[in-house]
Amino acid sequence: MRQTLAAAALLFAAPAAALAQCAEGAMAWDRSELYFGLSRAGAEISPEEFTGFLDAEVTPRFPDGMTVVTAQGRWRSPEGRMVQENSMMVILLHPPETGAEARIEDIREAYKAQFDQQSVMLVSGSDCVSF
Repeated sequence: MRQTLAAAALLFAAPAAALAQCAEGAMAWDRSELYFGLSRAGAEISPEEFTGFLDAEVTPRFPDGMTVVTAQGRWRSPEGRMVQENSMMVILLHPPETGAEARIEDIREAYKAQFDQQSVMLVSGSDCVSF
């Protein structure tokens, strides 16, 4: 029983990427999804502005690549009204490493400051990746 509890404690203390059981030839990598709203006071953030942001802020921090998806966010406002917003989702797949979380936070803060946004949603996890 004591060994089982000790093993369970180690299991829950391990990083998510280390827990992934990948098929032969695949590696456990971190996945970070960033959701960028395109609405702002006055006008929507243009495709050119968003591409400029990717070029200046995201690509230098994750030069090995990313996936960019056009999306539409929906949520219920505090007043109970359904809100829709055009959005962009950036998916980053990267080896587990120190420093990635800080680079992602820098991206989020830069977007909020540059485009006067309240937040940039982050969803993260671990996936098996093979090329």
